[in-house]
Amino acid sequence: MFAFWGLTGLAAAGAALIILSVARRAEVAQAAAPADDALSRELSELERLKARGLLDEEAFTLARAETARRHLGAPREMEAPVSGAGDRQRVLIGAALAVLVALGLYAVVGEAGYEDQPYARRVAEWARTPETLDAPRLAAVMGEAARTRPDDRQALTLLGAARFEAGDPIGAASAFRRALALDPDDAVSWARLGESLVRAAQGRIDGDAEAAFREAVQRDPNQLGARYFLGELALTRGDAAEVRAMWGPLIAVLDPADPRRADLIARLPAATSPGTP
Repeated sequence: MFAFWGLTGLAAAGAALIILSVARRAEVAQAAAPADDALSRELSELERLKARGLLDEEAFTLARAETARRHLGAPREMEAPVSGAGDRQRVLIGAALAVLVALGLYAVVGEAGYEDQPYARRVAEWARTPETLDAPRLAAVMGEAARTRPDDRQALTLLGAARFEAGDPIGAASAFRRALALDPDDAVSWARLGESLVRAAQGRIDGDAEAAFREAVQRDPNQLGARYFLGELALTRGDAAEVRAMWGPLIAVLDPADPRRADLIARLPAATSPGTP
């Protein structure tokens, strides 16, 4: 703790010195700027008068020399820096006060010497109110449950679903694979595994995802999500019969007013619309 606050004080002092250094350079530059700007304006005006023909070459040369002489001999009102030793002391005192205020707030709000709460303890606290958790925290809770109960298939499937919702499709696929190792006949987990692989591949249905969807439909023909993806894949391959075989049962169960039903019918190859009443 003492080392931390010692480093904090050094950092504050360094920041104050940097502020003073930068401020002094800015003041010196500002002091030189007004005189330089005035000289530049007068010389530009002389150039314009010469260009209009109001000054000949000799008059222009004399006026230019006089202007330069006058500015070189004129005292600079802002050459001295604006800040003095007292200002520097005030900046350093302000930096020290900032450190002391931070220390006081930490003593009131925090607990000096209190260890950071271990991740496992936070997960345990989240587990007390699972209904209030967002997807990432729920995934953490289910991950701990799956770790302590590696043979609990339900914990693994819930972990897969939570990771999927949390935007971790690769982690979700891993959880569903572990669940399927315990129960290879779980059609729902096969379908969710396929969906996770599709999301991990950014919408592409690769060979692993296709195999998972076929396993799902083989074990349960009513896995409509798997049927949808297999129909999409068949459509890209130009296999009209496969598209109708996969989407027909899906079209049949969708409500006639459901826009998804009309979309699937419109996308069916040829003019056939199996499953429609």
